[in-house]
Amino acid sequence: MRFRRWMVVVAVPLLALGVLAVLFSWSWFIPMVEVRASAALGQPVTIGGLGVRLGRVTEVQLRDVVVANPAGFQGDAPFARVRELTVRLDVMAYLRGDGIVLPAIAVRGGDVQARLSADGVSNLALAAPSPALGNPATPTPAPAPGPRVRIGSIRVDETTAHVVYPELRGDVTAQIETREMPTAGLVVTAEGRGTYAGQPLTASFIGGTIADLNTNERPWPIALSIQNGRTEATVEGRLRDPFALAGADLRLSLAGPDLAMLTPLTGVPIPQTPPFRVAGRLDYSETHYRFTEIDGLVGRTDIGGTLTIDPRGRVPDVTAALRSRRVDLRDLAGFIGGQPVRGTPVRPDAAASGRVLPNAPVNVPKFEAANVHLQYEAGQVLGNSTPLDNLRVSLELVDGIVTIRPLRFGVGSGAIEADIVLTPQPEGTVQAVAGINFQQVDIARLMSAAGSRGGGALNGRARIESTGRSLAELLARGNGNLFLSTAGGNLSAFLVDISGLRLGNALLSGLGLPDRTELRCFVADFVLRRGVLESRATLLETADALISASGTVRLSDERIDMRLRSESKRPTVGALPTALLLTGSFSDPSIAPEVVELGVRGGLAVALGFAALPLALLPTIELGIGDDPRCADMRARVRRR
Repeated sequence: MRFRRWMVVVAVPLLALGVLAVLFSWSWFIPMVEVRASAALGQPVTIGGLGVRLGRVTEVQLRDVVVANPAGFQGDAPFARVRELTVRLDVMAYLRGDGIVLPAIAVRGGDVQARLSADGVSNLALAAPSPALGNPATPTPAPAPGPRVRIGSIRVDETTAHVVYPELRGDVTAQIETREMPTAGLVVTAEGRGTYAGQPLTASFIGGTIADLNTNERPWPIALSIQNGRTEATVEGRLRDPFALAGADLRLSLAGPDLAMLTPLTGVPIPQTPPFRVAGRLDYSETHYRFTEIDGLVGRTDIGGTLTIDPRGRVPDVTAALRSRRVDLRDLAGFIGGQPVRGTPVRPDAAASGRVLPNAPVNVPKFEAANVHLQYEAGQVLGNSTPLDNLRVSLELVDGIVTIRPLRFGVGSGAIEADIVLTPQPEGTVQAVAGINFQQVDIARLMSAAGSRGGGALNGRARIESTGRSLAELLARGNGNLFLSTAGGNLSAFLVDISGLRLGNALLSGLGLPDRTELRCFVADFVLRRGVLESRATLLETADALISASGTVRLSDERIDMRLRSESKRPTVGALPTALLLTGSFSDPSIAPEVVELGVRGGLAVALGFAALPLALLPTIELGIGDDPRCADMRARVRRR
């Protein structure tokens, strides 16, 4: 009886163990693993199969792992699939208290679908686990530190990542795998192909080991090359703790046909430019991206300096301090809506329309895409056809409002300095307010750019207020004024003689007899009303002549209608008794004598024209030149008339 009881006590557990051994399956643990994985990732995780090979180093293999999209994300394909995930665990190390040691992890047949839907919802960011219910005001105590985790190697094979970003017109598929490198070990490599910003894209990437991604003990090396359309980029260097973005030390090189193509990538609005190449040092620290030691070329303009981007705000905040040894202003045409490509007109329709003022609409949304703080200096302005010597600009773009204070061009020993404010308005228009000062502008530089000669200093001021969609429209709708004056200097004698139709004198001055004539006084006073620039008083006195101008310049249709009249101070030979007309379009102006006056008595007819000058010109002249004795004679002449 006792033996039978003993047999029952022993046999039943043994039988139960036997039945358990026969029926046991590691699949029983799948629900528990799924719950743990789902809680860790914040997205539903399902596992098709689980296998375990026990030993000192235990091997766990998960099959057909699927990570679903976040709740509410519409999409047929799950966020990720993994055909096989194998993890090796050093059990003895854990029992010795050495933490969790994973000698190897292998991923085979992975497929990641990272997508951004049309309404801006992404399935990429894995959600954090939901906090426990309770008083939200009560701070949650920090969890106790878990066991240290050490990972030996991570191998990835036959894995694909597909990224879709409709807003940037991006659709890229990358083949990812690890390769054994003699000196670096098992490193990550990827080859990508697809489209970005509507242009074909190919990319090649080599990084460090996956195990080093989540540590700041060793900087993580990367080498990336990208071809996007005709734009090329290479990045080489090291990242510190990439997942935490602890820092970076990289060399970045860019080359392509137009910097504006980088706007989708950087989030920074960049105008059109000619072909460029630029390189520099790229780093990240303290939440800022910094592009320093910049060395590049945009068209014929060299570029250097630093660029800092803070991405934390509602829009990126960009601070730039840039400089050029030499600048070609044609390379900057995109900043005013023109075409910066060399050999093309400022307006694409210039040939058909005959217009030259840039008519490209101002992109108001770009104004609001970033806050920009720019300081730029150029030591030399290239081009024999420009009188400008150097350039300095300080620009602030904050909350869509552009403030340029100042925009300064050096002209010889003087300068042209402008303050400009552009404020976006409804329906895509921009309100512009600009003030310009002419400070001792070197007349020699102005005349040289026009192919003539002269000397002296020009002073003045201008102002314009307008609302429009482009530079052409702003000028066509503008209201304001322009005032210029000078006392003393000299001009080309030939230019003065030919403008007065004194042909005999022009023949001699064309031979250099004389080469120059004294410039005693010059005043030009224009008013701008609804895009029409009208002369209120334009007078020029030299040692030989007194010249006046009247008429209008219509900025709305780019037409000139000016009349020059000249009175000689001494007898002349071969003078035509008529005025000179400057008419036509900006693109095709013409100069010709006023035919209707031919045959009227000579110098007397011109003198009678001067007699019609209103005495209202006197305040303009006196305001412009003050008590300068060099203008006293011209003031007296006007008073006598």
